Amino acid sequence: MENMVNFQQLVNTYKGKKVFLTGHTGFKGAWMLKTLSLLGAEIKGYALETQTQNDLFHLIEGKKLCQSVIADLRDKERLESEIVAFQPDFIFHLAAQPLVRLSYEIPAETFEVNVIGTANVLNGVKRLQKKCSVVLITTDKVYYNNEWIYPYRENDRLGGYDPYSASKACAELLIDSYRNSFFNVKDYDKHLKGIAVARAGNVIGGGDWSKDRLIPDIVRSLMINNPIVIRNPNAVRPWQHVLEPIVGYLSLGMHLENEPLNFSQAYNFGPQSEDALSVAEMVQLAIDSWGSGEYQIENESNQPHEAGLLKLDISKVKSELNWIPKMKAIETVQFTIDWYKNFKYDILNVNDFTTHQILSFLND
Repeated sequence: MENMVNFQQLVNTYKGKKVFLTGHTGFKGAWMLKTLSLLGAEIKGYALETQTQNDLFHLIEGKKLCQSVIADLRDKERLESEIVAFQPDFIFHLAAQPLVRLSYEIPAETFEVNVIGTANVLNGVKRLQKKCSVVLITTDKVYYNNEWIYPYRENDRLGGYDPYSASKACAELLIDSYRNSFFNVKDYDKHLKGIAVARAGNVIGGGDWSKDRLIPDIVRSLMINNPIVIRNPNAVRPWQHVLEPIVGYLSLGMHLENEPLNFSQAYNFGPQSEDALSVAEMVQLAIDSWGSGEYQIENESNQPHEAGLLKLDISKVKSELNWIPKMKAIETVQFTIDWYKNFKYDILNVNDFTTHQILSFLND
C-alpha cells in the first residue's frame, strides 16, 4: 500500500471542523461519514432515507455520527437553509441518482437530481458568508466515450450516451459556470470559496446492496449458492475500493483548504492502469476470494447500452495531490469480500469491522 496521503494530515485538517455531507445515507456516503467521524469532524448529512435495514448507514449507526437531515436535493429552500444554518468549513457533495440502468427508467428524475440538485448545493454555497472548501463528486462516466484504449484525462471532451452519464456531464458544465460566474479564483478574496470536482471510477466495497451493480449481484448469488449472472463479461472498468476515492476526496479537500487558487479544478481518481479489469475477471477474483461459486453469461439482445471500455488517467492526482492507489485489484476484491463474509457470519460486529477496515487502510 503506497498512498502518500498521511493519516495525521487528515486528522489535522478535519478534526473539529464542520463538514456538510450530501448523500450520507448511501453506500459511498456512509463510508465517507464513518471516515470523517474517525477523523473527528462535526458532520451534518443531507440525503434520502435508506432502502433497507442492511444498508451500511444503519449498520454503522450513522444517526449517532452526524446531524442527519432526511430530505431531497430538489428541495431548494430546505437544502440551502440547511447549508446556511450549519455554516460548514467543508462541503462534500456525493448525493446523486447513481445507477446507469435505472437512469433509462427515470431519465427526467436523473437529470433533476444530478443537475438541478447540484445547482441547489451551489446556491447554498453562494449564500455562505464565510470561507468554505467544496468538493463536488461526479463520475468517470462524464467523458465522451470513444471506446478507445487511452485513459481519459481531465481536459478531455465531456459527454454521455445514457441519461446518467449525460446528467453528470451536464452537472460538470453547471459547476464550471458557477465557478466562473460566482466563485472565480480571481475574486477569491471576496467570496472565499474553493470549488473542486472529483471524478472517480467504479467503486466497490462492503455494504453496497444496489440493484444492477456487479459486487452486490455477485454477493447475493454467492450467499445463496446460485450461479452469478453477468451481462457484459468483456466490459472493462477502472475498479477501485471505495476507500481509495474517499481518501482522495479528503486529500483534495485538504489541498483546497490550504491553496484554493491552485486546486479549484477537476481531478480523476482511479486505479493503476493494469488494474482496470473486465467484468469476467472481477467475478472470478470474487469467486476465488469467497472460496466457491460459478458464473454464467446472460445474452440479452435488448439490454440498454453500457460503455464497453473506460479507463482513467490519474497522473494529475499523483503529481499534484501525492495520491496513489493503495491496493491492487486482487487486494481490492479480497478486502471487499472480507466485509461481506463478516456481514454473513458476524453481523453484530459489522460496525467494528468497518472501523477496522478504514483504520487499517488509512494507517498502512
